[in-house]
Amino acid sequence: MGHEDCIFCKIINGELPSAKVYEDEHVYAFLDLSQVTKGHTLVIPKTHTKNIYETPSDVAKELFARVPKIAKAIKEVYQPIGMNLLNNNEAPAEQSVFHLHIHIIPRYGEGDGYDLGWTTHQDNYSTEDLQQIAKEINEGIK
Repeated sequence: MGHEDCIFCKIINGELPSAKVYEDEHVYAFLDLSQVTKGHTLVIPKTHTKNIYETPSDVAKELFARVPKIAKAIKEVYQPIGMNLLNNNEAPAEQSVFHLHIHIIPRYGEGDGYDLGWTTHQDNYSTEDLQQIAKEINEGIK
């Protein structure tokens, strides 16, 4: 199932400790040690898969099916005013553990410790540009 050198596989196998939030036959969810905000949780598939590109659709289906249940529990318990879901793929996108994981990050307002730092570029793309980009992506879907 997993990779012997993968920290998340070791957590799933009980070889490393974690603050477990949820577990079933397909997924394991636990608190991120960084706790960017209170309740920051990672949801991972029990099947080792490096990132979203390498994830079989059945593994993704089971993983993503559990995210709303866990997110709703965090919302119920801590009453955040919002929530971010985040997934990083590859080191340039800040993936640091190479086992697919979804971050659930509760938001509590200004200065809660999380900032996307998002810069928009909509003025750089015409309607025609957007249609061309959409067409190219669509043609790449297999």
